[in-house]
Amino acid sequence: MLMIEDKIVDPEIAHKHFVCDLNACKGACCVEGEGGAPLEKREIEFLKDHIEKIKPFLTEEGKTAIDKQGVYTSHPDDEYPRKTTLVDGGACAFVNFEKGVAVCGIEKAHEAGHIDFKKPVSCHLYPIRIEKSRAAANEILRFDDWEICDPACKLGEQLKVPLYKFLKDALIRKYGKSFYEGLEATVKYLKSE
Repeated sequence: MLMIEDKIVDPEIAHKHFVCDLNACKGACCVEGEGGAPLEKREIEFLKDHIEKIKPFLTEEGKTAIDKQGVYTSHPDDEYPRKTTLVDGGACAFVNFEKGVAVCGIEKAHEAGHIDFKKPVSCHLYPIRIEKSRAAANEILRFDDWEICDPACKLGEQLKVPLYKFLKDALIRKYGKSFYEGLEATVKYLKSE
């Protein structure tokens, strides 16, 4: 494991190649899995305050799920206790579809200039997942190795794009520029050894 500032980083994040290949996966990470996207408390408040600006970019099923359940569901025993609401246990309620590909309705509202929030940081960072260390207060950044992202790993390998570079904007958004520069310097040092 790598230590960058006070974060523990899975070495795969430094070495794995990755570029999302939506033509191959069709945005499966937004519609498959056991739960919605992990949310931070401030993200929940933003979604609650701006849901009416986001709804025009959602499916009818997504709007109904949010009207019935709210913008998030609570999972107190889960590592990620607050997650986006799902439509009947399947797709994220904030998903929409364009030409058969899942797209984020929150991001579409952002792109249209309706809100100043791109999407939940857990989505922006995917396939990196953040865990809390049980032994210490450190956050652990892990590569979520899921077969739906195999095409993205193959495309990243073809294009020679490391995962941490593909997710540069998301990592800076979450942890700041100095964290990213520290990660980049560590990777360069490891490659030189």
